[in-house]
Amino acid sequence: MLSKRVVAIARRHAFFASTPSQSAATSLSKAWNVAGTQLTRAQFHSSHLLQAEVVKVPQMAESISEGTLKSWSKKVGDTVEADEEVATIETDKIDVTVNAPVSGTIVELLANEEDTVVVGQDLLKIDAGAAPSKASESPKELPPSSKKTDSEEPADQQVDKSPPSPPQPSAGDKQSGGLPSDGPKEGKKELKEDAKTSAKKEESPAAPSKAPGNRNETRVKMSRMRLRIAERLKESQNAAASLTTFNEIDMSALMDMRKKYKDEVVEGARPLQELPVVNASIDGDEIVYRDFIDLSVAVATPKGLVTPVVRNIEGMGFLQIEKEIAALGKKAKDGKLSIEDMAGGTFTISNGGVFGSLFGTPIINLPQSAVLGMHTIKERPVVVNGQIVIRPIMIVALTYDHRLLDGRDCLKVKEYIEDPRKMLLAPF
Repeated sequence: MLSKRVVAIARRHAFFASTPSQSAATSLSKAWNVAGTQLTRAQFHSSHLLQAEVVKVPQMAESISEGTLKSWSKKVGDTVEADEEVATIETDKIDVTVNAPVSGTIVELLANEEDTVVVGQDLLKIDAGAAPSKASESPKELPPSSKKTDSEEPADQQVDKSPPSPPQPSAGDKQSGGLPSDGPKEGKKELKEDAKTSAKKEESPAAPSKAPGNRNETRVKMSRMRLRIAERLKESQNAAASLTTFNEIDMSALMDMRKKYKDEVVEGARPLQELPVVNASIDGDEIVYRDFIDLSVAVATPKGLVTPVVRNIEGMGFLQIEKEIAALGKKAKDGKLSIEDMAGGTFTISNGGVFGSLFGTPIINLPQSAVLGMHTIKERPVVVNGQIVIRPIMIVALTYDHRLLDGRDCLKVKEYIEDPRKMLLAPF
């Protein structure tokens, strides 16, 4: 097609450019030069248009260089709009979405689901351009079937397809009980052989019955997040000298103060400020003390446990801390947490009480040195000043790294919760 076009251009240009002073050969030579120039331009433009947009694996975070291609949202032939989600990449912390940089049609997928992909790797190709019209996308009607039915066949070619009828027993067969009329002796012998065979089958042992219920097994590959959680938890158990202290705490005073001063700003980080070693960590043979407090909050999500961080709570009150925790919890359950939301943390709290848990031993989130596990509040009879009264009781579990903390330091947490007024009186 392209060569015929070049010849046509050359002939047309030679015809219109020819003059009486020029020979036909000279005009034709100039025409071929013009046609060659137009050919080069056509090849350049056609190659530029046929080149598809290559979408690469985006940058995820400084500490994340690879992930697992969890799912494709589109397939080859689908049209996409700019910034529309086309794939999801699972990392050990969050899920990263891949969006189309331009509008167009997907022409090739360069990776399969469950493949490991690295940052900068080619992921798919998009043919940039407008989406096809709906009329072109509508499926064409299939032509009617050309197969002929039995009624359409010629009468002389029709075959009787009904099954043949079973043969009718003769008069002799009826007299012998339906057996072939080969003689009464042969019929009696066959009856005896059938009786012996059935007797042997009855004497054979019965097959063992199968166990009741379903015995199937299903193997599912662990997600990157679940693998990372398992790795971190086991690393914590192996590295830290973990010790857990349990205490029953009367929540009456704290609940009354919260109701009475719900609009006041009461600092909620005072225990950690008075006990800076709880907010510290071990780095080699050194202890790192921090002037700031970043509170990690354990949140259960469908994909696993995550710990988003509320930063600089040393200047916040109880209500502000609660609002920040609630906002991060909602983001976690909606799958909208970013890497920045989970980076860092100097102390962790875990509230198993939302699931009705009474006891539990939380695991330290390294490199932190302690984690506070809270549980459900139950009304219980307790002795106060020689009287049995009903009080709201919570059992808290403080797991700490015994290389850095001692038991007497941990009892301060119980004192502050049972009598919150000490938070206002505690010196810095």
